[in-house]
Amino acid sequence: MSQSLPYPSAPTQSESRSVLAIPAFRKLWNSMAFSSFGDWLGLLATTALAQELSGGDYTKANFAIAGVFIVRLLPAVILGPLAGVIADRFDRRRLMVVCDLLRFALYLSIPLVGNYFWLYTATVLVESVTLFWSPAKEATVPNLVPKSKLESANQVTLLASYGTAPLAALTFTILALFSHGLTNLLPTKYASSADLALYIDAASFLYTAYIVYKLKEIPKGPATKGAANENIGKALVEGFKFVNDSKVIRGLIFGMLGAFFAAGAVIGLARTFVGDLNAGDAAYGILFASVFTGLALGISLGPKIFSQFSRRRLFGAALTISSTFLLLLALISNLVLAIGVTIILGAFAGVSWVTGFTMLGLEVEDEVRGRTFAFVQSLIRISLVLVLAIAPVIAAAIGKHTYKINNTVFTYNGAAFTMFFAGVIGILVGIFSYRQMRDRPTVSLWSDVLAAFRGELGGITGAVKTGIFISFEGGEGSGKSTQTQLLKEYLESLGETVVLTREPGGTPLGVKLREILLDNQTGDISPRAEALMYAADRAHHVYSVIKPALDRGDVVITDRYLDSSIAYQGAGRVLQPAEVARISRWATETLTPTLTVIMDLPAEIGLSRLESQDRLESEPLAFHERVRQEFLNLANVDPERYFVVNATQTREQIHSQITERISQLPLLKINAKSKSKKNKVH
Repeated sequence: MSQSLPYPSAPTQSESRSVLAIPAFRKLWNSMAFSSFGDWLGLLATTALAQELSGGDYTKANFAIAGVFIVRLLPAVILGPLAGVIADRFDRRRLMVVCDLLRFALYLSIPLVGNYFWLYTATVLVESVTLFWSPAKEATVPNLVPKSKLESANQVTLLASYGTAPLAALTFTILALFSHGLTNLLPTKYASSADLALYIDAASFLYTAYIVYKLKEIPKGPATKGAANENIGKALVEGFKFVNDSKVIRGLIFGMLGAFFAAGAVIGLARTFVGDLNAGDAAYGILFASVFTGLALGISLGPKIFSQFSRRRLFGAALTISSTFLLLLALISNLVLAIGVTIILGAFAGVSWVTGFTMLGLEVEDEVRGRTFAFVQSLIRISLVLVLAIAPVIAAAIGKHTYKINNTVFTYNGAAFTMFFAGVIGILVGIFSYRQMRDRPTVSLWSDVLAAFRGELGGITGAVKTGIFISFEGGEGSGKSTQTQLLKEYLESLGETVVLTREPGGTPLGVKLREILLDNQTGDISPRAEALMYAADRAHHVYSVIKPALDRGDVVITDRYLDSSIAYQGAGRVLQPAEVARISRWATETLTPTLTVIMDLPAEIGLSRLESQDRLESEPLAFHERVRQEFLNLANVDPERYFVVNATQTREQIHSQITERISQLPLLKINAKSKSKKNKVH
């Protein structure tokens, strides 16, 4: 099973250069970058123009800005679900060219007409046209790059979409600074920073139309032959049904909406907020750029900086921190401090955003991944623009309020109050998401922070794997070997390719180490030396057997893995389990099982099942009881990864419970087969 991540962190420089070296994609990427630049500049310009047309009235300005966002929302609500399906019916290259020419004409007309009616009308039309341009672009990318480079192409596409926002804001700021000097060249009516930005915006779409027109490599027909006959209603419903059926994905989407809620409140209120700080369009551009600079930093650097943390914990924690900074921003009356806080706010919102999409990439089945992401993107787009529309309205309704405490006077406006309440809601959503993501509930977040500084979280969070890795652990005589064989046969019956192995002894080198470690004639070995020998076997085992199989997308089942060393050489030999775990993490490059099945059995019963005893099995009963207790301790810390089975049951009962738990993993073939069987029964 492939677990590719549709929205990972920023690509490395070599990966970016590799995919941008493809001439056709590089040309399309240039058009995407200019188009995104135009979209962001157009948003800044239209909101600023709405504020200018208000004539300085605070309430009217807020309602006018809200009106711009509302009319940008309406097409997404009405046409968003249909546009992607309809766009597949047309020649993509011709559709993109026509859309860019229409956006050029519409943006050019806004400053020339210069009234609210046409501002809103043109904005609705621009947004409607964009809804058709975007899916045509998305469907074109896979036809211009090989499949092996598609992930990198998606990454640099994301960079083009969001990385141009700060550039657009900087351009708007520069225009605001120099607009007064241009009044000598242009009539005052057409020389404001908003008007100049709209002229540049229009020119950017004219340029993108030219680029796409010259791009003959774009296929003329729909991406799939059956697109013309596809049932539109069915295509719309399938994405929603899958999201609704998954508790984890529902929780993720709820939290991701919260992340955009915090960022959206800042964007929607930025113009009036900087006005209340006695600043103008230049400050508006800087604050707008700060949000997206923070988002870009969070998206590109967050996964690297917080790589030690569990994604589920990081998601809710980052969202809560972002919302806390939104509260702080609402209380600040200094522009410089506000910009710094906004960057941090955006960074944590970006961490939450990219973490959420990464988790969706891991949780969603491949057959419905595209439709699910399209549904999620549409929902987030609608929710974000809705926040952008409502926030200014609420701010206008609240108005300005002055408070006097002792001899100090505090003045807060509607924008500050609205951001404060948005921060409170964001914190509540973040806490809810954090609590919903059941990830090692017995361990506090602070413990994880300390463990990360010590480098001890790597073995817990692990690295992304292509295949599925299942380990079996337990004391002596617990029946691991029997159950691993039964599971192998079960998975193979469902069409999975399975590699069954064991430790020690899964490689020729491991066989020799096994003889030394378990032979009674070996005698006593230093506990530390024993731990290092097991780590050496494990390092070679991962290198030569486990990792290659996972890279192929196979299912790997191993009888014992690193948890055995933690239990036997750590608790059993009375070493520090954390030290033994650190050795194994280094040896395995933090490769962690997807699921660890612990066969729990009282040590006395397990030992009574043995016909003969090797060097470890012959240890005293107290040794084996310590081993059993350590396995249970590990499972208690991380119940998401560990599954404890009562090994006193029959072989059939144990196998049934294991397969039931395995069916909950994101194994495509297993899920498909299981669902098919259930449907036949019902």
